[in-house]
Amino acid sequence: MSTSPMQMSEARRFQQLRSHLSYLKLNDAAEALNRVLDQARAERMSLTAALERLLEIEVEATEARRLAARLRFACLPEPWTLNDFDFAAQPGVDEKLIRDLATLRFLDDASNVLFVGPPGVGKTMLSVALGRAAVEAGHRVYFTTAAELAAKCHKAALEGRWKTCMNFFAGPKLLIIDELGYLPLPEDGASALFQVINQRYLKSSTILTTNVGIADWAGAFGDATVAAAMLDRLLHRAAVAGIDGPSYRLRGHQNQAESIRAGVNARVS
Repeated sequence: MSTSPMQMSEARRFQQLRSHLSYLKLNDAAEALNRVLDQARAERMSLTAALERLLEIEVEATEARRLAARLRFACLPEPWTLNDFDFAAQPGVDEKLIRDLATLRFLDDASNVLFVGPPGVGKTMLSVALGRAAVEAGHRVYFTTAAELAAKCHKAALEGRWKTCMNFFAGPKLLIIDELGYLPLPEDGASALFQVINQRYLKSSTILTTNVGIADWAGAFGDATVAAAMLDRLLHRAAVAGIDGPSYRLRGHQNQAESIRAGVNARVS
């Protein structure tokens, strides 16, 4: 069976187009080319519409890869979003404030967010949810605990990498520091934390969760001067969310236990 010059020309053109796409590293578009051409014939699409669909596939794949990379860098401990938070179960949370923070306007002003309250009330979940929203909006986010941050800074100082460490923590658009006050910081921990916050002051945003009331920071961190300087920078532009409701986590465990008991009783009866 012979191939006409026109058919041969179209075959060559198709292969050349795939080659061009691959050379330009538009690999997802190259992979989808055959499918898009079939759709274009079946739906009688214009050349412009077919080209737009092909490039849309590449753009979506590129955005998915970039989102995955930002999520890996962020080190968020859970995939929580704001939709996962049950505001009805935690009346101690100011829902209006949280919804406003979820617009991410505070990032534009390099403002900070402090979640203050006892363990289990949802501070970490809310901070992670806001971090996830920022990642999905295209921002660089990094999550760490206060103890981990202090340990990394201490190690960097011993290894002569202090400036590199400070630059790393200064880089993200949003830095989340979790569990401040849960564990005692090492002798130089409060100083390291202050220097990180000072590096970011008026340049980028920090979310900090703590079980220590603001009035008690001086005693909790052992150095009244450092604590006052840290609060001065954190609170200059900040939203403070005090959460004094019942344990959000404990209520979840109780509801799960009640569901299990109900299921067992139903089977027994």
